[in-house]
Formats: sequence, C-alpha cells, structure tokens
Amino acid sequence: MRAFFICCVCICLAAVLPCFADSAAALPRGSGKQVAVFVALCDNEHQGIAPVPARIGNGEDAANNLYWGCSDALPKVLRTSRDWGSPKHYTDYASRRDAVIDTVVCTRADGAATLYAYAYRGDSIVACMRDFEAALASAQYDMVAYIGHNGLMDEDLPELPAAQGNTDAVVLCCMSDEWFSDRIRHLGCRPLLMTRQYMYPAGKVLVDLLAVWLKTPADAAAVHAAAAKAYATNQRISVKAAAGVFVAPRAAAGNTKE
Repeated sequence: MRAFFICCVCICLAAVLPCFADSAAALPRGSGKQVAVFVALCDNEHQGIAPVPARIGNGEDAANNLYWGCSDALPKVLRTSRDWGSPKHYTDYASRRDAVIDTVVCTRADGAATLYAYAYRGDSIVACMRDFEAALASAQYDMVAYIGHNGLMDEDLPELPAAQGNTDAVVLCCMSDEWFSDRIRHLGCRPLLMTRQYMYPAGKVLVDLLAVWLKTPADAAAVHAAAAKAYATNQRISVKAAAGVFVAPRAAAGNTKE
C-alpha cells in the first residue's frame, strides 16, 4: 500500500495527559543513542483531514493506519531496513493505555541507537504533541521526533516551562517550522529537521536521516540532504523539489548540538 501526499487539518479533541517522562521507565532500555518518536495516527472521524480510504484512516486501528501500518510508515520501514533489528511491539503499555495503541522498540543492528515509537489514537493528538514536548524537555533522549498532522494549526497548546533539554528535534508534519521551532528552542533543544511546505511524513525520511545523524550529529546539512533524498524516493519527485520541503539547515539550526 503506497501512501500518497496528504495535508492533514485536524480538530483536537483529547485532553492533555500527564508528562511523558513519568512513564518512560515502563519500557526496556536499549543500547546506544536514545530516540523517541511520537506518532499521531491518521483519523478520518476525529481529525478534520482531507479524507483518506477508511482502512488507513481509522485512528483506532494502528495495524492498518496510514502513519503506522502502511508500507511507508515507520514500523514497516524499520522492519525492512538492513540497519535495524526486528521491531518489538508492546500493545499493553499500561501507562498510556488510554492514548497509545501500540509501541515499538527497535535497536540498530550495530547497537548504535535504540528507537521507541508510540502510536497515539487519532483522537489523542493533543496528548501526542504534549508528550513529544515533555520528552524533549526531559533530556532523556538524544533525539525526539513527531510524526502526523500539524495539530498546532488547530489547537492552542500552552507552552511547557522553559528547559534545557539539549535534544535534537525532528518534526515531520505540514509546515512544522512555523509552528514548532520556537517552542522547541524554548525547551533548550535544536529543531534539527523542520518542514516549510505541506508534506507526507514517510518513515523512510526519519530512518535515513538517523543513519547520517548517528555518524555526524552536528552536521545539519548532511541530515537535511539525507532527508531530501529519502523524501524524493518516497514521493517520486526530484531531490531538488524534495529539499525545498524542508527548512534549510541555517534557518533551522537553533541550538548547536555538539
């Protein structure tokens, strides 16, 4: 199943949940760099998106969801990547049972990084965004990413207190730079890869930029190039056009990650 370009506009219905950091210890900790990924599932019913086929637009069905179960989604990309081991699913994640349907933990084959990905119900996008920011502020991770619709377009989410998270942030949603970058800097973190156009948050983008980031975490230009190449492949467009989807490294640099 191929995911097509979608610009999502959602109406947020969920209440903010407790800080994500409170429940981080519920999952096994893997080796290497620590990467947390927060995925707001696509939802035709609870989000005001351009409707997608019902099978991939059910925010209660992670296994078939556009952002979690399709061939372009993060869990499937991890499973088929030679760089990563077999993803392990934790469906009974008690600390987030009301919002998280599925959780994946996956460690790279070389042990350089472990990724924790959380699939939030479609009606829990506020909780997803709040937990994304709480994870940044917690300084428990080397990178934190958000995948899904840009819920900040529709929801006035209060900022968390200023922090010194010193974490790299990736936000794969429509026009994330305008809505997320200042909030990320407010938490003492670096907006490493942000978008300035409408886009589809393909899992390959994150997986491919991680491979570069693990080798040269301070090289934002190399990360940007890897993301552009991956997005060009996914969307079958030129690398030049794909590069324009993402904010140029200087504009998105913010804090400097050593």
